[in-house]
Amino acid sequence: MLIIFVLPAKAQEVIPVYSDYLTDNLYLLHPSMAGAANTNQIRLTARQQWFDVEDAPNLQTLSVNGRVGNKVGLGGILFNDSNGNYSRSGAYATFAYHLMFSRNAVNLNQLSFGISAGLIQHRLDVSNFNEYDPIIGGNESDFYANMDLGVSYYLMNFYAHLSAKNILSVNRELFYSDAVPGNQRKYLFSTGYVFEDVGPGLSLEPSVLFQLREETAEKSIDINLKAYKEVDFGQVWGGISYRNTFEGAEYTTTGNEIKSQTLRYITPFVGVNYKRFLVGYTFSYQLNSLVLSNSGFHQITLGYNFGKNREPYDCKCPAVNN
Repeated sequence: MLIIFVLPAKAQEVIPVYSDYLTDNLYLLHPSMAGAANTNQIRLTARQQWFDVEDAPNLQTLSVNGRVGNKVGLGGILFNDSNGNYSRSGAYATFAYHLMFSRNAVNLNQLSFGISAGLIQHRLDVSNFNEYDPIIGGNESDFYANMDLGVSYYLMNFYAHLSAKNILSVNRELFYSDAVPGNQRKYLFSTGYVFEDVGPGLSLEPSVLFQLREETAEKSIDINLKAYKEVDFGQVWGGISYRNTFEGAEYTTTGNEIKSQTLRYITPFVGVNYKRFLVGYTFSYQLNSLVLSNSGFHQITLGYNFGKNREPYDCKCPAVNN
């Protein structure tokens, strides 16, 4: 049971970090990406775990970001995250500032800073509870605030991002709050490079994402490979991601043998850009021997780029040239 539910137990963070950033949704992870692209963006995501499990975890996000003037980026995020009777929802607002170091407007050399502030509500639905539970008490909802910070750097086809999530320590007045640490700070570092013209109209983008949780020193890494293919109507893309945690949960077999198991996921993803529209799909499959369900985790991303396009850069940098 510990291994089955270790993911929800770790996901006390405000917006869980899944693989939707690979479907052109970097702003969800890094506040410094608000307004970093040469068009304004709106992204809608819906994620569902374990279709064959009742009240399984699910997440919905709506984000919008764009450039105001030459250097300022603004953005906003609405989200709802549910797991059984427990849910949280909230809103974030983002301010970003972009510095261009290149003398030539088509050569990308950009350093970006971003800060996000949000208000979050935690809720517990007790409408179907038959008896009073002293652990829950009378606190069925709670509000609190938090902040994220981030910095991004783009040099033509190379990029790197560093973000600190949930930087404020909070004391929640919700059920059994003593079991949830007030320190939910998490650090994300990602980097990658786009290799152009590896085939006719084909580009490849290897990347990695490293995550570190401050309170518990939990660590994980994503190793990703994404391919882009230019076609008559726009662009098709897809790839694969592998996530591995570094900490294992111990369990006892029927033969009283103690074993340890880390969380491991494989995530293929595909998508298409048609004019200003984007559609992406990811499917995550847990590779562990002990799982609650084999139906996997499904997520769809819908996007639209709006506003006047700024002059494109002379590079294959899909997160900025869109």
